[in-house]
Amino acid sequence: MNILDTIVARKKEEVAFNKVHKPTVFLEQLPAYTRTTFSLEKSLQDVNKTGIIAEFKRKSPSKGFINKEADVEEITKAYAMHGAAGISVLTDVDFFGGSNDDLMAARKNDIPILRKDFIIDEYQIIEAKAIGADVILLIAACLTKVRVKELAKFARSLNLDVLLELHDEDELNHISADTNIIGINNRDLKTFSVDIERSIRMGEKIGDSYIKVAESGIDHLSIIKTFMDSGFKGFLMGEYFMRQPNPALFFADFAQKLKAL
Repeated sequence: MNILDTIVARKKEEVAFNKVHKPTVFLEQLPAYTRTTFSLEKSLQDVNKTGIIAEFKRKSPSKGFINKEADVEEITKAYAMHGAAGISVLTDVDFFGGSNDDLMAARKNDIPILRKDFIIDEYQIIEAKAIGADVILLIAACLTKVRVKELAKFARSLNLDVLLELHDEDELNHISADTNIIGINNRDLKTFSVDIERSIRMGEKIGDSYIKVAESGIDHLSIIKTFMDSGFKGFLMGEYFMRQPNPALFFADFAQKLKAL
């Protein structure tokens, strides 16, 4: 069993537990459930933004803790202030050290927020909206084509954007009318190896009908420039900022340099 299989197996247990102890009728009564959502799709096309979906991430399965003591409010405030197109917040507890509380703390910012988790059930989409998310992530590697279509349609019915994450050409058929943003992960979720050329190769296959986001392994302005030249509007970056001594200050400086390109 690879790491992705392990995570999904644990996620099934987590969802089953939460359905009993925090049913959807409870989630739908939370204040954030009825708020008007922000559009990540529009934000990624805003020329006044950087195109960066800046991620708050404490740890990863492959590297352990990246920034154990990080302050979610301080860092996400800096992301929002300095031109991030969106904020991604890890909510997986067991493997990424995240929580729903982290996303709710980040919700103080008036900016699209992506719930970064392993979505396998409609329950998690209702939960995402209830804790203040504007966007959900669907990972093709752990979902069938039919299941992606069902979950994406459900998310869109709740006015949530959908970021569909692909990794190889075999997953192109997971794209549907409701997966309005397509992310291409340079990191293999089964082996965690990184190939930064993956996004460009896959992007050519997708064309210009969807908003495209490059994910993982982005650690230099020149890489972003290459992606921009290849038609990408978004760049999901987390570890590069989070491993810095002061992620908030580092992001501010990075964003300023990016705007000057």
